[in-house]
Amino acid sequence: MKIQILTSINSWLNQNKKEEFIKSINKFSKKINYVNKITNLKKNYDVCIILNFFKIIPKNKLKYSKFNLVVHESDLPKGRGSSPLAWQILNNKKIITFTLFEASKNLDSGKYYFKKKVYFGNNLLFDEIKEKQFVNSSFLIIKFLKKINKNIVPKSFFQNGKTTYFLRRYKDNSQLNIKKSLHSQFNLLRICDNKNYPAFFKIYNKKYIVKILKS
Repeated sequence: MKIQILTSINSWLNQNKKEEFIKSINKFSKKINYVNKITNLKKNYDVCIILNFFKIIPKNKLKYSKFNLVVHESDLPKGRGSSPLAWQILNNKKIITFTLFEASKNLDSGKYYFKKKVYFGNNLLFDEIKEKQFVNSSFLIIKFLKKINKNIVPKSFFQNGKTTYFLRRYKDNSQLNIKKSLHSQFNLLRICDNKNYPAFFKIYNKKYIVKILKS
């Protein structure tokens, strides 16, 4: 089986789990094309795994592989769009559905293969949240690859139900409100990346960075 992996160069996966993820896929394929740009995708591959990639892939590039797999952390078609995991945790949701689906020309609209409900406790911080996201995304992808390896094509299903969208999150979304309690903003603190987009507040014409760690 020929597999290629597409992820953005500045993604959490690329910066923290690249080697571990490749190793987990190696048992299905010794020929893995790991790339950070759409232009580096190759033709005639069996599977393209698209994780933490922040652009829509053109239809002609999707034809390079028989299957183009994406894991989205929402119960599609609910929660299409950017940062679904962060938005749901911010909204106090603890049971979050992960969906493995087939990439299409429209955002998060392809048929899905598997779904998995995952519990996120209210004491998890950013790195723990991302680790749990990685583990469960990997689980769904490997579940798919096991079937393909046995010459079984997983059945796909149309997305049914009301469609909703999450907006893209920016660094300014990490701003704390100094007039609100710490408790009321704890979920925001939990989803902030201390390194790349830490929480902050502004007072007296100055910006102050807030980083959160467990004791």
